[in-house]
Amino acid sequence: MHPEKTRIVYCGKANPIITPTFIAFDFLGYTFRRRKAKNKQGEYFTSFLPAISNKAKVAIRDKMRTWQLHRKGGSDLKGLASMINPVLRGWINYYGAFYKTELYGVLQHMNRLLARWAMRKYKRLRRRKVKAIRWMSEISERNPHLFEHWRIGIRPLGWIITAV
Repeated sequence: MHPEKTRIVYCGKANPIITPTFIAFDFLGYTFRRRKAKNKQGEYFTSFLPAISNKAKVAIRDKMRTWQLHRKGGSDLKGLASMINPVLRGWINYYGAFYKTELYGVLQHMNRLLARWAMRKYKRLRRRKVKAIRWMSEISERNPHLFEHWRIGIRPLGWIITAV
């Protein structure tokens, strides 16, 4: 066993008697740590569960960035969907198997990239981020099965909260 990679991780109760050194570990793109769970009666408790790791989130966003969707102005939404849906489906199936809510932030990043694509593609949306997001939101309402992440409910927001 490798001495730097092998360690004992505390998986017990939420309030231990002594302070543990390690309370989480990464394995196969998942971070295992204590998280909130719900039992059959609907009561919440703390359990040791896996979810997508921060390293995997960064890797997914980097992969999305390499697609350079904003430079594909000649494409339409169906063309973009056919290009990225198989990859999105794989990520959702693999990382969404456990604690799917941790994956939602990464999928919202995809919506931001699509809004950026729309701002570059259509003159009326240039330099109008809020309008582009609203336009994407309307499209997601009309065609919720166009992109894989829209199917599970991660759609662009039709509004943005700003500071007053």
